[in-house]
Amino acid sequence: MMRSVYYALVPLGVLLGAAVIASIGGFLLVQVFDTWSVQKVINKTTQALLVLSIFPAMAWLKLNKTDLGFAGRKQFGRQLLQGFGLGFATLMPVFIVLTVLKINVLDESQAWTLSWFFGKASLAVLLSLLISLIEEPLFRGILLAGLLRKLPVPAAIIISAAYYGCLHFIKSPHNIPASELTLGGTFGLLADAFANLLNPDIFSAFLALLMVGVFLGLLRTERQASLGLCIGCHTCWVTLIKMNKTVFNTDFNADYAFLVSRYDGVIGPLVTVWLLLAVLGYGFWRHRYSTTGSKNA
Repeated sequence: MMRSVYYALVPLGVLLGAAVIASIGGFLLVQVFDTWSVQKVINKTTQALLVLSIFPAMAWLKLNKTDLGFAGRKQFGRQLLQGFGLGFATLMPVFIVLTVLKINVLDESQAWTLSWFFGKASLAVLLSLLISLIEEPLFRGILLAGLLRKLPVPAAIIISAAYYGCLHFIKSPHNIPASELTLGGTFGLLADAFANLLNPDIFSAFLALLMVGVFLGLLRTERQASLGLCIGCHTCWVTLIKMNKTVFNTDFNADYAFLVSRYDGVIGPLVTVWLLLAVLGYGFWRHRYSTTGSKNA
């Protein structure tokens, strides 16, 4: 039990180390570029350090690309497309429900042209792919692969999903002007960022992102080299959310607005329940299929 807790807390140590280094680096950078926001510098630097930590972690854990879930180039390309299709199939019903319930309200102020729409969509896909290429190798790659070395599959999936959800909310609600910034104040912002995890306002959004992490973790562990599916699925989800913000406004005064959070107007209780049903449905089908297969054998 203690060993399991230890291995579960190791990623937290890496996160804290990256955040401390980023805070010191952020303080120094803001002294030079005084128009930069120290909060954003710390956030982006922490994320960059976490991504870079993949390489020493791979060497330490003796993991290769296949262990992280990367397939060959052609198979990886097919997985991206398959994952994108899966992402569309799993999240589009949520947007349909949000529109039917009038939580999503068409933004009539937009210049509705075909070129405008495809321009926005193309940019959304590129940005979403970049986000997915960073987050998936980190969470469903190195973190999940490392946890699977020491923990049962369900525990590894849930812990990696919890870290994935938490990272989205380690943000300080405050900022300090560069002229007033001290190193102590920088660490104060860091403390505020981690304290934000206890903010009850983020709870519904965190649960939704936890389920997102569980869904992607399950997708990753079903095949040895399936990270491309996760990247494709994640890319589609982020693209749809970005396009939803472009095309619709969120009416938080609607009767069923409790189904979404203010984090992005999409994730919330509806996404949590929908993905939970998808995971449970797949688990039931897999159990039934394996039972039927063993009887036929």
